Amino acid sequence: MKYRVLGKTSLKISEIGFGGWAIGGNWGDQNENDSIDALHKALDLGVNFIDTAAGYGNGKSEQIIARVLKERKENVYVATKIPPTEGVWPPSPYCLSEERYPESYLRKNLEERLKFLNTDCIDLVQLHTWTRAWNKNPKPLEILQKFKKEGKIKYVGISTPEHDQNCVIDLMRSGLLDAAQVIYNIFDQEPAAELLPVANETNVGIIVRVVFDEGALTGKFTAETKFQEDDFRNGYFAGDRLSRTIKKVNEIKNEIKDSGLTLPQVAIKFALAHPAVSTVIPGIRNTRQAELNTAVSDLPGLSEELLKKLQKYNWRKAIWYGGK
Repeated sequence: MKYRVLGKTSLKISEIGFGGWAIGGNWGDQNENDSIDALHKALDLGVNFIDTAAGYGNGKSEQIIARVLKERKENVYVATKIPPTEGVWPPSPYCLSEERYPESYLRKNLEERLKFLNTDCIDLVQLHTWTRAWNKNPKPLEILQKFKKEGKIKYVGISTPEHDQNCVIDLMRSGLLDAAQVIYNIFDQEPAAELLPVANETNVGIIVRVVFDEGALTGKFTAETKFQEDDFRNGYFAGDRLSRTIKKVNEIKNEIKDSGLTLPQVAIKFALAHPAVSTVIPGIRNTRQAELNTAVSDLPGLSEELLKKLQKYNWRKAIWYGGK
């Protein structure tokens, strides 16, 4: 396992992290023992960065992580997220930050995160979404900076809203962010235009989520693929979205057929190729996934030729433009 420093922080983290959404729920059936075994296996294989959130099973993911870490001796860094108060997601331009992220709410929610993670101080706390309407007066981030001074959190971040990831660029330049969690993959390459270069300039750590495009870039989906009723991918791949995605995935498979790498390996290496990226956090549900994902770190990087070829698969589908 290779390690990278998370931006301007002092955290030297594994370039393959553990994404903790699926072990909390919303991805179909998940056996808790499988979740525990997956975490232990990932840690055994060198992972030392885990990402979770309050919303992953209403704290279930955090509590499972805390149980596992209680049994471990090595130093493991944990990032979690605080969602806004109830309302539209992501927040609209008309939402007020003092209503969606009031200080009393942030403090109460943070205390719950500390309790569920069984710790006195969390390595990284991220706001789970944002709107650029708050950039001129980013009060919620200032409140988190206050918690930082109180010793309850070490570093502050934002998990970007998927339809406006660039909203964090000004915040990176403001110095209020230590890290940003972004969607960046073979299909969604927009961050390479400005967000990632600015992260490099400002030394803001980048955590890449959705590296497999919710499973599509593992190459395992077919026209017969069905998701369980409680699996959020039912909505993500609604209508003709799955068939359109499979068509493009097959094109990528053909592109990489002589690389000696599998599609999931290429997907992870593509994200790690950008110098601004500190870690990718694929979801890991079982020991096999832990083994496969962590092994990618020790593989050679993608050639400049292949990276160039993959650029043409940039797919501006953030709002799933209509038609095939």
